[in-house]
Amino acid sequence: MNMEEIIVKTRDSGSLNREEIDFLVQGISQGSIPDYQIAAWAMAVYFRGLDAEATRDLALSMAHSGDIMDLSEIEGYKVDKHSTGGVGDKTTMVVIPLVAAAGVPVAKISGRGLGHTGGTIDKFEAIPGFQVELDKKAFVAQVNKIKAALISQSGNLVPADKKLYALRDVTGTVDSIPLIASSIMSKKLAAGADGIVLDVKVGSGAFMKNLDKARQLAQTMVSIGHGANKDVVAVLSDMDQPLGQAVGNALEVAEALATLNGQGPKDLIELSLHLAAHMLQLAGQHQDFTAAYQHVSHLLRSGAALQKFKEMVQEQKGRLLSADQYYGLPRAPVQYPVLSEQKGFVRAIDCEGIGRTVMQLGAGRARMDDTIDPAVGLILDKKRGDRILKGETLAVI
Repeated sequence: MNMEEIIVKTRDSGSLNREEIDFLVQGISQGSIPDYQIAAWAMAVYFRGLDAEATRDLALSMAHSGDIMDLSEIEGYKVDKHSTGGVGDKTTMVVIPLVAAAGVPVAKISGRGLGHTGGTIDKFEAIPGFQVELDKKAFVAQVNKIKAALISQSGNLVPADKKLYALRDVTGTVDSIPLIASSIMSKKLAAGADGIVLDVKVGSGAFMKNLDKARQLAQTMVSIGHGANKDVVAVLSDMDQPLGQAVGNALEVAEALATLNGQGPKDLIELSLHLAAHMLQLAGQHQDFTAAYQHVSHLLRSGAALQKFKEMVQEQKGRLLSADQYYGLPRAPVQYPVLSEQKGFVRAIDCEGIGRTVMQLGAGRARMDDTIDPAVGLILDKKRGDRILKGETLAVI
């Protein structure tokens, strides 16, 4: 078996077997296959695709290319949630405490942001003192104690995917559903949860711009999960405009806290409750989705989820000032309102453009070694369909 044969077979729409996939992944991990051959294979996949079995095998093989997180010491059914990336998407900060408050353990491993979509770890690090680096013993102990913990992806998790993704990023082969699906699911499988809820974004600010491709990605990831004996549910959610009003790390933390206080934007509340209800269903707390939705709605209204968020922050050495209107979060020294030059209605929002603008302000990264400014961002005063008068504030930078 050699790499040239695998490239040619993929180019000619042949079906790769498990041995060929394992050979490929092992070669990527160990560096025995040169970058130009890996890139050539990725381009062949981009044009010819992979069948369902090969896509599943690729995800499984990459998941096992490094460490697998063993969560067996955590009591109960562990659930996880993953978003494919959006602008202003702070649902994780609402969903984790909602699900944990229901008594379902959430052992969350998240990444940092790259490009126009924000990273969950960057948002949590906007909380002064919050520690995202915990060793496995402390991570497991915290989940057993309060049912929730969030740490950054580190160590030797899915090294093959890291190498393959880096090459895809510079060879025009990122936009391939088999490669996207296997990349996401390899990380989820390695993270060790029993059940996974996938939030697949669709729209101008998402990676998937149209509904058909988003649905295809969702179905592919669910199929991979089922093939790995995991319970998986996928939700398609709108990303034609930012979620909520805040875009930027500390601003999004503040909005998540407002939501947990029962004062958040309607779209953020609805999506968070929807995802949390699916997580409770997977964990077997409710057979009926409506009952699960009502349960998490009660936990939000009662303040139980807010209390759980505060417990999580305290356990991970973060500091939130309840007496302060902004919770002691970093604040930008300059606030610049953008005024409307005419009256009318908001017809559309350039969601990706807003994400890139906020990234360039310093809230995101163009390269992984870029430094994040947690204070900067943008607050949208108007959303799609809103009426505007001349001179009204559209947004505040």
